[in-house]
Amino acid sequence: MKSFLLGCVAIVEKNKPYVAMCFVQFVYAGMALLSKAAISKGMSPYVFVVYRQAFASVALSPFAFFDSKQSAPLSCNLLCKLFLISLVGLTVSSNLYYVSINYTTATFAAASSNTIPAITFIMALLIRVESISIKRSHGIAKILGSVLSLSGAITFGLVKGPPLSFMKWYQQNQNQTSSTIVHYKVDIIRGPLMMLAANITWSLWLILQGFVVKQYPAKLRLTALQCFFSFMQSTVVAVAVERHNPSAWKLGWDIHLLSVAYCGVVVTGICYWLQVCTIETKGPVFTAMFTPLALIITAIFSALLWKETLYLGSVGGTILLVVGLYSVLWGKSKENVKVENLQPQQTKEETRLECIVQH
Repeated sequence: MKSFLLGCVAIVEKNKPYVAMCFVQFVYAGMALLSKAAISKGMSPYVFVVYRQAFASVALSPFAFFDSKQSAPLSCNLLCKLFLISLVGLTVSSNLYYVSINYTTATFAAASSNTIPAITFIMALLIRVESISIKRSHGIAKILGSVLSLSGAITFGLVKGPPLSFMKWYQQNQNQTSSTIVHYKVDIIRGPLMMLAANITWSLWLILQGFVVKQYPAKLRLTALQCFFSFMQSTVVAVAVERHNPSAWKLGWDIHLLSVAYCGVVVTGICYWLQVCTIETKGPVFTAMFTPLALIITAIFSALLWKETLYLGSVGGTILLVVGLYSVLWGKSKENVKVENLQPQQTKEETRLECIVQH
């Protein structure tokens, strides 16, 4: 028994990046499921964001205090930039995400995150942060991948088709089930559009984050500050929206408390640290390659727990999403290899700062 345990530990130690990324995707799948459950059971999405950012700020503060990558004090100019970046990338994006998840499914929320690399690439191309060459294979791959990813998200959200045959028993038993955990309120227009807007603002945050990190490389400290700024901003928004409903702020020992604590501590705290460590050893492309795993996990558990029916259109959209994602990542990796051959030391350091992160 002891030798078996030692063998398991050795295997995990040898494959730490793979184990870490699989764990991260399980955590992200849990985020989509728990947040969908909490908001569907009546929790205000605006209050959800406030509590999540509060938990995240508390969880990251100890690590930010000992982050020694930058000893210089924060300037007033940089603090103003962080405040505005937090408003765009954390406050607006998170509020859009959690409001939209009330009008769509947890599986679609996980699927839409696969469009973030493509949206980020398109936005970076528009503001000339990213370059592209249509005469090279990697340039064509990035363009084609971006189109496929966005097409997959639209197909997933708007095209249903027939339900998958092995899940028809869910529809038959749905009327007989007296206690369904999550009650869906699906809006095929409002939900996907708001989710797309959330991903666009998050992609803009990723691009702006690259400039700030170069100016102040203490990533944990910057993240903790942005979470705190977002907490203040989200509080103002939530107070304005829920001013006639003070009971919306009440937390009990239920799915609401579990969801906000999970999203704030586990998702923002632990997973951020795991992704940073993996990026430093394996690079951002390796990290992003595991993104579709969260979609698969979410779809399986949504079907088993929430009685969510999967349709043929969803499968087709998922295939387009995954193919498009890997096309963009393949093109980016080939481009990075060529640039690294020209400027090996400088580019490697810049590449490590690139991070494709989820909500």
